[in-house]
Amino acid sequence: MPSSVVSKIIYKEETETLRIVYVSGMVYDYKKVPWEVYEAMKSSGSKGIFLNKHIKGNYEFEKVED
Repeated sequence: MPSSVVSKIIYKEETETLRIVYVSGMVYDYKKVPWEVYEAMKSSGSKGIFLNKHIKGNYEFEKVED
């Protein structure tokens, strides 16, 4: 099911960086996210709920572009 918040998720294993592309066009990189968390997000029923519950507030991030 498409997310109303998250357009795309990309994981860079070598740097443990989780890139979130939002439907709005904003792009954020979340740092030092374990592979298992990325895998759990990929298989979650709601990417937005998973993001708010398990990513935001738990990992450092930086805005990449919008």
